Amino acid sequence: MPKKTWQEKLENPPKGLPKVVKGPAKWQKRFGGRKVLIATPLLVDKIVRKIKKGKLITIGQIREKLAKSFKADATCPLTTGIFLRIISEVAEEDLKKGKKQASPYWRVVRDNGSLIEKFPQEARLQAKHLKKEGHKLTPSKGKQPPKVKGFEKHLQKT
Repeated sequence: MPKKTWQEKLENPPKGLPKVVKGPAKWQKRFGGRKVLIATPLLVDKIVRKIKKGKLITIGQIREKLAKSFKADATCPLTTGIFLRIISEVAEEDLKKGKKQASPYWRVVRDNGSLIEKFPQEARLQAKHLKKEGHKLTPSKGKQPPKVKGFEKHLQKT
C-alpha cells in the first residue's frame, strides 16, 4: 500500500473523526475533564488559516476553541500536534509550488511562546517566516527552541 501524501493526510482523516470520547477518570486531572475531542486536520487548519499576519495563536488556544465548539472538556493534545505537523508540511509544499494561500502554520506557537520543533526543518522555517513578519526571537537555549519575544502582546483573540 503506497504511503499517503501530506495533502491526503490533511484531507482524509481517519474514519469516525471528529468525535468526542469519554475517557477514564484519570483524564479528569490530565485534560481538565473526561470528554475529550479528537478533531481532524481540516478543523485545526480552519483555525490556523484565520490567524492574521503579525498575530500568533498558541496550541492551547486552538485546543480550547475546538473543545468549546464541540462541547468537550478538552481537545486531545497528541492528535492536535500531529495535525499541526501535517498542516505545516502541506503549507511548505504549497509554498514551494508557488501557491500564495498556504496555511500560516508558523503563526502557531507553544503556550510559552516557543517555536515548535516538530515543524519542517525543526522550526527553522517557522523562525524564518516569523522574522519575515517582523517578530523578534530569543535564541535557543540548549535543547530549548527559540521563543517569540513578547509573544503575549501578539496573540490573536479566538
